[in-house]
Amino acid sequence: MLVNQSHHILLLSLIILFLSSCSGDPGTGPLEPKWDRDTCERCRMVLSDHNFAAQVRYLPEGKKRNKVVWFDDIGCAAIWLSDKPWKDDATTEIWVTDHRNGDWIDARKAFYLKDKLTPMAYGLGAQSDPVKDGMSYEQAKLHILKVELQQRKHSAHLRQLVLQRSKNSGSGE
Repeated sequence: MLVNQSHHILLLSLIILFLSSCSGDPGTGPLEPKWDRDTCERCRMVLSDHNFAAQVRYLPEGKKRNKVVWFDDIGCAAIWLSDKPWKDDATTEIWVTDHRNGDWIDARKAFYLKDKLTPMAYGLGAQSDPVKDGMSYEQAKLHILKVELQQRKHSAHLRQLVLQRSKNSGSGE
């Protein structure tokens, strides 16, 4: 009887281990938001446009597990990230959806096109393959900061950051 009981405990332990490894956050890569329920970390709009969303996975200071935050527009993600001390850390992942099909792609490797109709009017669509007149992630961040300064009065504190980045990049963008 003791053998039977030990067998059941072992089997139950294996089932629990299997189920816990199959569910939950894998710790890296993009996650799928709860569309029309999750909200943008910066502007608090509901995420509903599958072609212009973004997410950031980062490790909060003093924590052992990373955190994922959602954005309705790559512009909100870039502005939100701009003052974070870990924004350039190799463990910080930035994902954006491809404007053509909604697939998640690495925002730092994406190519950005202007003049798209986006939730927060930053106007950038991301895609995974190079495109004529496409911008790099660094150029896209500069574009976003300029749009923020032109269209939003509460962002005067970003003026110095834009001027500094323009000067450092040598870009007229």
